[in-house]
Amino acid sequence: MSSAAFEMIVPVLADDIDEQNHVNNTVYLRWVQDVATAHWRAITSPEAQEMIGWVVLRHEIGKATGLTFERFTEIRRKSDRQLFSQPRTLWCPVNTQTGRPMRVSGEVRAQFSV
Repeated sequence: MSSAAFEMIVPVLADDIDEQNHVNNTVYLRWVQDVATAHWRAITSPEAQEMIGWVVLRHEIGKATGLTFERFTEIRRKSDRQLFSQPRTLWCPVNTQTGRPMRVSGEVRAQFSV
């Protein structure tokens, strides 16, 4: 095993760009997973690859500030409502005209708060 840095070039495709003309956060998560998988396969033995699988438990992007809106989601199976995941995401409102972050208004926060 090696502790050397692992690098992989990942192209930015047109579909990776969101409405704010930035790479969408979901794309970053895909890249993180793709690179981690490639790194695992590059340095581990076939035996280890057959025995060990990986499941992401948590991703975090960026730093939380006063400009965030926290959302909680539950992912459940439709047939029996079994809970599979409870993601927590932090969102930042962006002014659509300037593309700059803006504070979450009390009115908006109240609409989505329980």
